[in-house]
Amino acid sequence: MTNWGITLPLTGVPLAAHRDLVRELPDLGYTDVWSAETAGTDAFTPLALASEWAPGLRLGTAIAPVHTRGPGLLAMQAATIAELAPGRFVLGVGTSTPTIVTGWNAVPFAAPYGRARDTIRFLRAALVGDKVTQDYETFSVSRFRLERPPTPPPPILLAALRPGMLRLAAREADGAITNWLAPSDVPTVRAELGPGRELVARIFVCPTEDAEAARGLGRMLISTYLTVPVYAAFHEWLGRGEALAPMHEAWAARDRAGAAAAIPDEVVDELVVHGSFERCRERVAAYRESGVDTPVISVLPTGADPLQLVRSLAL
Repeated sequence: MTNWGITLPLTGVPLAAHRDLVRELPDLGYTDVWSAETAGTDAFTPLALASEWAPGLRLGTAIAPVHTRGPGLLAMQAATIAELAPGRFVLGVGTSTPTIVTGWNAVPFAAPYGRARDTIRFLRAALVGDKVTQDYETFSVSRFRLERPPTPPPPILLAALRPGMLRLAAREADGAITNWLAPSDVPTVRAELGPGRELVARIFVCPTEDAEAARGLGRMLISTYLTVPVYAAFHEWLGRGEALAPMHEAWAARDRAGAAAAIPDEVVDELVVHGSFERCRERVAAYRESGVDTPVISVLPTGADPLQLVRSLAL
């Protein structure tokens, strides 16, 4: 079976207005719906709706941060979606960023690697219904037991970019979730994750043949994301350090427009899929051919109806 995922909800579309589209997704060739969690909807509520609107879809969070919920609450929310979509839910967790964790949620961004590891270990026990009393390195839990453990428990994927997190995902989780990479980068990431683990990639797709408009939007997003230290280190590891150095220099000088303008066209074209619908589909398929198990499209705004864009990007 060929996995073909979509990120929901779509920008600018009310949550309830997704119902008809979600019901169509299986017939359009989509297999998966994945949510995100930054400052819009939470990661779980859209999946609860999708589980009722289209019971055949696989659902996943990409990602639920490990710091912003207590371990027990994270387990309860995961168990709820797993009960609504038995055997069709994937719990994606990750460290998120200091801005989201501390700046927006007033939680210390402490020991991200350890917190991710400990959260996965706790969830493994909690989601099978064990009573958990454990002093982990980054938190302690006393006598927690889910009242409604799901059957089966959901797989757990870890958001991972560089070797340390990818290897942690291989050891402790069922796979990894990544983003902001080109098809040519996938073998490097897959080599660290290894075989036998699912690799999910969120792919930013701007379906327009106006290349300059797509590149303009892509530059804005790249300068915003890839200046975050973890993404900067990711692309240094992938070999884009020299190409992105002028962007980093301008960003450090607080020249936001200059940072975006300094990103070479070839970097934008590597990291943001754009062009005709056919070309976009081919480019997304290239990720799968390079080693991604589940490509997940994230539709970027073009001025067209985003619901129709999703329909037109179907397999």
